[in-house]
Amino acid sequence: MAIFSYTFKDASGGLQKGTMEAESEEILRSRFTEQGFEVIEVTTLKAGKTKSKNYGKVKRKNLAVFCRQFSTMVDAGVSLVRCLDVLGRQTKDEKLKKILVDLSNRVESGESLSRAMQRHPRTFDNLFIGLIRAGEVGGVLEEALQRLSTFLEKEVAMTRKVKSALTYPALVMFFAIIIVIFLVTWVVPQFAKLFVDIGMKADEFPAMTKFLIDLSANFVNNWWIILISLAVIIVSYRLFVSTRFGRRVVDRLRLYVPVFGPLHAKVCMERFSRTMGTLLTSGVPILQAMETVAGTVGNTVMSDKLLEARAKIREGERMSDPLETSKLFPPMVVHMIGVGEESGSLDYMLQKIADFYESEIEATLASLTAALEPILIVFLGFIVGFIVIAMFLPLIKVIEQLSSGNLD
Repeated sequence: MAIFSYTFKDASGGLQKGTMEAESEEILRSRFTEQGFEVIEVTTLKAGKTKSKNYGKVKRKNLAVFCRQFSTMVDAGVSLVRCLDVLGRQTKDEKLKKILVDLSNRVESGESLSRAMQRHPRTFDNLFIGLIRAGEVGGVLEEALQRLSTFLEKEVAMTRKVKSALTYPALVMFFAIIIVIFLVTWVVPQFAKLFVDIGMKADEFPAMTKFLIDLSANFVNNWWIILISLAVIIVSYRLFVSTRFGRRVVDRLRLYVPVFGPLHAKVCMERFSRTMGTLLTSGVPILQAMETVAGTVGNTVMSDKLLEARAKIREGERMSDPLETSKLFPPMVVHMIGVGEESGSLDYMLQKIADFYESEIEATLASLTAALEPILIVFLGFIVGFIVIAMFLPLIKVIEQLSSGNLD
């Protein structure tokens, strides 16, 4: 990577100067040309990687508030350095406070805001930086910040809805596991000891009881093996998904797994449409927007299809054609994107698609929660009922034997 100084003419004919990091001079020139700018000069300043500050990742909801306040202050005519200084002193998020102090110092020293934000990749992703850069170039930074805050607020709201809908099933499963572990490790051994005390032999146990006692003994005696096995499985899974092949396998399964697969696909569609629509509305060129969306959609299989579509668009095709060929995008999405391209309102259509999928996700979450509640209750009842029946079957057998002896 290298840092370049550039000069170009914008759409209004005004000269724009600044510095930017890129892989090469050719890539930077083509990037400006794609945005419709006339490149005057590009000069290499220095090579090397951008030094990034590691202050941790700031929560999206705090970033949404920051963008809303920042936009208001910029719209009121307050300078960027003054805005960053005031917001840095007001925020209660210590990570964001340190980042804003660093941004303020860098902007004051002559660095562009987007360039300064690039030094904090854990907080400001490609979408964030792309919108800020578009706002700087077009002289509409306050509008870019407003769109960012709206986008982040919707993203936070959607994430909250998904988490809240899945919290109840997760809690039920957690307590079910705790109850089963308690019964298997404490209650079952007590009953097993009782059976031995009353003189019952192992071959006299019913099949359910023998299975449960053997399971309990293995669990109590070999618990460390079970923990090590779980740790190995978790570490192996993480190593597998850290590879390019593993991540694609897992992401493909996430799209097609029953029940949760369609929900994940809808979340990805909503994120793609919302992000793409926001970028295009802010004036980001379609090729750059496609590249940014591919990195934020949340599924590598879909990201690959978007990058393939981007290559086709560069060759002169419409966006809707390669998306339809990919078979991952529903016909309704492809049709609306096609209509948007033909009518010149692609950004509007994408926002409409995002709104549609937002309502679809809410309906899916509501029906999923309603369906999972009785299923989980029945599952928990079956497990506990199995354990209770398995433990009481030998007692019933003993009682029957005693009753028969008394009658005799």
